[in-house]
Amino acid sequence: MTFNVALSGLKVSATDLEVTGNNIANASTVGFKRSRAEFGDAYSNSFFGGGVTDVGDGVQVQAIRQIHSQGNVEFTDNGLDMAITGNGYFIVNDNDEVKYTRAGQFGVNREGFLVNNTGMQVQGFQADDEGNVSGVLGDLEVETNDLAPRQTTSVNTLLNLDSSESVLAVSGTTVVADGTEVGIAQAGANNNYSAQTVTITYDDGNPATPTTTENVTTVANESARAVADRFSAVDGVNATARTTVTVPVASWANTSDSMTITVNGVTFQPSSAATQTNAEQLADIGQQINSSALVGTTAVINGAGDLEIIQDQGEDLRFGVAGLAGDAYNIEGSSPGALALAVGGTVAATVGGVVDFTLDDNFSFSSGTGTLVGSTVGQPFVNNGFDPTDAGTYNHATSTEIFDSLGNSHILNLYFVKQPQPSNVAQEQSTWQMHVQIDGFDVGDPLIGDQASRATFNVVFNGDGSLNQTLTDDVLISNWVPRDENGDPNGAALPINLVDGGTLPVEFPPTSSNFEIDIATLTQFGSPFAVNDLGQNGYTTGRLVGLDVDSSGVILSRFSNGETQVLGQVALANFRDKEGLAPVGDSVWVETFASGDAVVGAPGTASLGLLTSSATESSNVDLSQELVNLIVAQRNYQANSKTIETADTIQQTILNI
Repeated sequence: MTFNVALSGLKVSATDLEVTGNNIANASTVGFKRSRAEFGDAYSNSFFGGGVTDVGDGVQVQAIRQIHSQGNVEFTDNGLDMAITGNGYFIVNDNDEVKYTRAGQFGVNREGFLVNNTGMQVQGFQADDEGNVSGVLGDLEVETNDLAPRQTTSVNTLLNLDSSESVLAVSGTTVVADGTEVGIAQAGANNNYSAQTVTITYDDGNPATPTTTENVTTVANESARAVADRFSAVDGVNATARTTVTVPVASWANTSDSMTITVNGVTFQPSSAATQTNAEQLADIGQQINSSALVGTTAVINGAGDLEIIQDQGEDLRFGVAGLAGDAYNIEGSSPGALALAVGGTVAATVGGVVDFTLDDNFSFSSGTGTLVGSTVGQPFVNNGFDPTDAGTYNHATSTEIFDSLGNSHILNLYFVKQPQPSNVAQEQSTWQMHVQIDGFDVGDPLIGDQASRATFNVVFNGDGSLNQTLTDDVLISNWVPRDENGDPNGAALPINLVDGGTLPVEFPPTSSNFEIDIATLTQFGSPFAVNDLGQNGYTTGRLVGLDVDSSGVILSRFSNGETQVLGQVALANFRDKEGLAPVGDSVWVETFASGDAVVGAPGTASLGLLTSSATESSNVDLSQELVNLIVAQRNYQANSKTIETADTIQQTILNI
């Protein structure tokens, strides 16, 4: 009996040594989990049980337990190596048999599949062409082909336009007072302008806003300056007046050499009429006028030698003549027709001025044709209008790279021009215009003809600086012909104009060069112009340059064009009883009844741990502890051997009696 007890001790001590030796042997094995031998005493019991004085039958091995504690994470130079921090096991496929491992030493085989160092294929969730990860578990394949180009179909903007910027361009219409009585030399002390009512109309083009009107009525015989003042008092209208009178040199007849003329009550006479020619006399009078006390009145000799007298404020110019019989001269206003002033004839005349009206955008004269305002059709004008080659004509500009269907890059330029705010409308809104060019070419969609117009879009902001999406134009570029460096079409996909069916949203995959510029996040605050984000969804051809794995197990391929593509996501499995897994070598385990079913998910979800790329999990063997265990197992073995030796000595003594 003693021999059996000692032999059981030798047996379990040998097992303990074997377990400890296996731990020491795998101290450097990636993903290895140490084991420990667990023992229990043994008793022989009869059918009816044993007594309190039973002597044990020795010792037995109850279990060889693997300890699935976390190993240290060690970094490597392989981007596909992975270490699990926390719970979970990599899932591998070994010839259609599912196995589990913590050894994350992975690479790519010749078929392009992600495998471990024994060729087992790593399992994960598949991704589609758009990078969307599905829940379908399968072999993870690493695509090594070049990345095909993708055409730009959307440009996203996150910009702030400076609300304190000033309006650079001035636009509107001009109307000239060209009525039947304007600028005509009239005999007497009045200009003979009749009273007239003119209706001014404002229409901002918004159907929700009614057209507004205002009437202005002039007074008979009032000066052009007074008329201009009346109209300038109306918001949106600016008026200026100017009176011009010509004295033709051919009409000058100073036969007495003593003729005098009066201009607005001031008398002028040639200084040496007897020795001066007619032209010299007029030049002499012109110099006197320029030196006189007539405010705002100047005189010049034009190219024909005629005397031109100008009242730059639009006051009436009244003329008179004095002298002897035969003295005379003509006056001509801005309208055709001369009036002769002569001693013994008409000796007094008046010329009224001409009013020039400048109307802001959307203002017009809708009625009032008559003696003062004849034609109410305005002449449009733009001062300092937008010119992409002149930085002084736009407030802000930015650019980004876009791509055609062949992967060729082009430069998209965006220009922002602040528009004037109508002064007679109390709106908490402000308007900008956004102009678009590509490679310096206009890309606007023309209504008529084949030539691209300037792509211009209205951008309207609310009083709080946010975009008014109702009044702001949708930005569809539907007339872009991709060109080469010589300006010729390069063979890429061509546009679909609006009349041919070009519309938003742009379909994918695209069938034309059309793309959208999303300006929904534009703001207008009182801070400097800022480009917070300006991106687009196109790219050129890319060559695979590397693979990355993030903490959630998503595998990303990096390409030479700066793009990344999701290839899939590594899956992890966890078990209710990890110690129930059965080791089968090669640092892998298989599922057993004791372990329970595998719970599969993505890293970082549920109870699953996270991944660290370019790293592996080292063995959880503590060599110091194992060496101590080795000494203990050795002592136990020696002690049991001593028991056998002692039992043998006793037995030999008995035999010798």
